[in-house]
Amino acid sequence: MNQGRKLEINCDLGEGVAWEGDIFPWIDRASIACGGHTGDEESILSSLSFCKQFGVKAGAHPSYPDRENFGRISLSIKDDELIGSLRNQMQLFIKIAKQNKVQMEHIKFHGALYNDAAKSPHLAKVLVSMIRKEFPTTWLLVPPHSELARVAILKKQPIKLEVFGDRRYEDDYRLQSRSIDGSLLKTYQEIDYQLVGLLEKGIVISSSGKELPIKAETLCFHGDNPEILNFLPLLRAKHWQ
Repeated sequence: MNQGRKLEINCDLGEGVAWEGDIFPWIDRASIACGGHTGDEESILSSLSFCKQFGVKAGAHPSYPDRENFGRISLSIKDDELIGSLRNQMQLFIKIAKQNKVQMEHIKFHGALYNDAAKSPHLAKVLVSMIRKEFPTTWLLVPPHSELARVAILKKQPIKLEVFGDRRYEDDYRLQSRSIDGSLLKTYQEIDYQLVGLLEKGIVISSSGKELPIKAETLCFHGDNPEILNFLPLLRAKHWQ
């Protein structure tokens, strides 16, 4: 059996891309923007409808409250203000999901919040404490070798280790900044190279060429990757059949 079949494919969606509906047939799990970096009731409902149509698990994708920068810039924000915003975002998602008889299967933080929580013990503790209190049985998607993963394991929050199929990694397991050319992988050839390493050797190749041992339970591609429909169906056919 192909090792790819052991991994779910997930995608960050509900972010306004014109081709969103064409992505759902190729994924297993969707993280849906719920108002922090983008998204509103209409977009959440649209994404959840596709989830129901294609049997895709749906989860909330909350962010720093920063629509101006699409949640991709670190914010200096008080803990209680951040938690209040995240709670509002997830409550909006849950309200629409319940109305449409869809379960919230997971939570995944977006963008700069995801990256900041991966390296900040304090932020990781703040976020996990809130999730553990309010959603103790809900999967939290976390990067391997991160503070977010460490704290979630410590607090016994269910987690899924997430690796990105279309992003380049640094030697310390952090994602390479999007400001660097080539940080977002776009071609079938370069993404397939990353997947072969992950599926056959349990590694990712860092930007410097270093082999990093890594464990993954779910594999993410970005819905706003402009080439996703050129590579995802081909990769699904090769590694998940």
